[in-house]
Amino acid sequence: MKRMSTMMGALLGGVMVLGMLALPATSLAADKSKMVVQMSDNDPAKWNLALNNIKNVQKDLGKDNVELELVAYGPGIGMLKADSEVANRVGEAVDSGVRVVACENTMRGQKLSKDDMNAKIAYVPSGVVEILHRQQQGYAYLRP
Repeated sequence: MKRMSTMMGALLGGVMVLGMLALPATSLAADKSKMVVQMSDNDPAKWNLALNNIKNVQKDLGKDNVELELVAYGPGIGMLKADSEVANRVGEAVDSGVRVVACENTMRGQKLSKDDMNAKIAYVPSGVVEILHRQQQGYAYLRP
């Protein structure tokens, strides 16, 4: 009887250890991947590259499995204007679930208003601080 109790205890302990080892993998699998993309260039080719990267990430991981944010500041803010060369692609990215944000510090410096900007985007007080916060929250960082 004592031997049976010892074996049952060892078996139960082993099952518990295996369960605990599997738990982190299960919870990690449920987490979304996260990436923040910095755009500080006023170059349509770089913007198209970044938007292609974002589209490919959504395609490869599944758009419901990833949180993507594109942060524009400095010279890059021009590509978020309503009449920019990439305005349609920016709108498509937002429609596909990408959060596209403009730096209000840069907008003030360039005397831009929200009326000048793509109607689909959002705004943050500081683009650099937004990137910093996202990295602190575990977002991967990309600068094409």
